[in-house]
Amino acid sequence: MARAKRGFKARRRRKKLLALATGFRGTRKNCYGTAVHVVRRALKFSYRDRRVKKREFRSLWIIRINAAARAAGMKYSELMHGLRLKGIELDRSVLADMALLDEPAFAALVKEAKSALPAAAH
Repeated sequence: MARAKRGFKARRRRKKLLALATGFRGTRKNCYGTAVHVVRRALKFSYRDRRVKKREFRSLWIIRINAAARAAGMKYSELMHGLRLKGIELDRSVLADMALLDEPAFAALVKEAKSALPAAAH
């Protein structure tokens, strides 16, 4: 009886992992043992950072909206509250783009939000 050398399946598994290691430097790209560690680590970071990216973008949008709102004489929290009271449901990404690219439209939104708040708030 011939012994099974596990050639095909093992080679396919290793090739798949080494394909994920392309672009790495030194033996990390072509030495399977080293590549296993760095590829697992890279996949772990990419999984984590897909979630972190969402947090960072939301934070950036809030910073941009706040800066534009303060330039128009209003705080970020007041703006968001006023928009909610008026029933204007624009997400932060759209508001940030408006603040950056379409200042007259953003100023109109600020005016709407101000009108929704009681006089003591602004």
